[in-house]
Formats: sequence, structure tokens, C-alpha cells
Amino acid sequence: MKKRMLFCECGPLCYKISLLKEYLLRDIKDLLSGERFAKAHAPQSLEHIVKGHRSMLLRQLTGVDMQLQRNKVINLRLAAAKVDGLTIYPGETFSFWKTVGKVSAAKGYSMGMTLVKGRPKADVGGGLCQLANMVHWLVLNSPLTVTELHHHGDAVFPDSGRRVPFGTGTSVFYKNIDYRFKNTTNQPVQLRVWLDETDLCGELRSQTPYPNRYRIEEEGHCFVKEGEDYYRTSRVYRRIISRLTGETLGRELVLQNHSRVLYDHSLIPPEQIKQEETLDAVTADS
Repeated sequence: MKKRMLFCECGPLCYKISLLKEYLLRDIKDLLSGERFAKAHAPQSLEHIVKGHRSMLLRQLTGVDMQLQRNKVINLRLAAAKVDGLTIYPGETFSFWKTVGKVSAAKGYSMGMTLVKGRPKADVGGGLCQLANMVHWLVLNSPLTVTELHHHGDAVFPDSGRRVPFGTGTSVFYKNIDYRFKNTTNQPVQLRVWLDETDLCGELRSQTPYPNRYRIEEEGHCFVKEGEDYYRTSRVYRRIISRLTGETLGRELVLQNHSRVLYDHSLIPPEQIKQEETLDAVTADS
């Protein structure tokens, strides 16, 4: 039986109408929710650094035009300026798209790389996932509460200079695929984001230190073949550690990766490939 075509698949105009409908529904939902979204920017940094991080601006990605990477830097610079200095007060929510706004060529954004159904594609404003990933990594290392997160479903590229565990990023697509977190603590926090010559840099700041620190740990990383496909699997945990005593107060599962490998399977390191039965045994013992 032939699959019924969705209205949004009937052509570019239908797709645009569908997007506008979804935008309206999202706006109505936000309005009715009573959620308070962070808007205030402060020129001065809050005193304490909760977490800092850097991520490379230019990476060699198989099959991706480096010009798209260079354009991404332009896009990140524009979007980072919207985020930098944003202060999220207790009870307020950070929304990536409410902060950055809709991107367009008229605002100076260039053609960068985006992922559509797990495949790289060029689009205006492409590459902003790197900024959302940065914010999420800072939040993971804090007591703030993530309220909206969309994981990348597939392993699209081999690792290239990875500095954080696989799978700890987030997808964003204006405006319905958002990244949000809520300040559920008793003090304001602030995001500082900037670019230097090589890296996207970020800090999460607070007025005073929080009582705990956090460590993100990946375990059981390997590749397993299932049918004709390979999947990248691992478990990512967050360890909560007392600043006063150094004692581990808790450990929680953040993510269980099971991501289909979309790149050339010959690029998978042979020593990281596990047989299904071996993986099952490891999972059973964990």
C-alpha cells in the first residue's frame, strides 16, 4: 500500500505553510504556559565560573566543503553575540531560539552545514548546533535543569578532535526544535560566549559557587554490527561531587547512545568493533 503523502511534502509552498502553522502553535503554547524566558543581558560578568569550555571552529569532516565550515564561523559569531552576557534569573527559562532569533541572509548569516534526516546539507545559518552544544555542555556541568533537548539520532561523521563524550550535543532548528533549560537554583546564572582565532569559547557563571561540581563520564563505548548497519553505542553518566569533601553524592545516567553510523564503515577503528554477543554480556553486567 502506497504511503500517504503529508501536506508538507506536497511542495515548497506547502512546506512553508506547515512551518508557519507549527510556529504559531509553538507561540501559543509558550504564551499559555506562563513560562518566563530570560531576556536580560549584563555587560559585567558574574564573579564565579561554574564551568568553562572550548570547541574547535574548523574541523575536517569527510565529504563536507571547508567553505561551509568557514561560513559557520560567521554564523557562530553573529549568534554568540546574542547569547553573550545573557543572565537567567531563578525561575527563568533559557530558550536558544528566543535568544538568537530567526536567522536570515538579511541579518548577515551565510550558508553553513546543517543535518537533514542525518544527511549534511547547506542552508543559511548552518552550524549553530555547535553553539547549542556548547550551552548544553555547560548546563550538564551545573545544577540547572534541562527542559527541552533533541539528540542527534545518527553518527554522521567520524570523530575529529572530539573533546566531549559522543552524543552529548543537541539539535536545533528554528523554532520548534529548541534547546531550553530552567534556572531552578536560588541565584542568577550568566552565559558568556565568544570566538577567538581557533575556538568557540563559553563560560557559565554564577554569583557564588554551587556546593557541588559535576563530571561527565562515558562508558562502554564501541561499535556493534546489527544486520547490515553499524551502531555506535555507549552510556554517558553524570557524577555529582561535593566541593567540600570530594565525595561522590550521586551518579545518574544522562544518555544511552545507540546511533546508526552513516559514514563509510571502513573508517570505524577495527579495535572498537564489538560482536553483538559481547555487547550483550557487557550490558548485562553493568
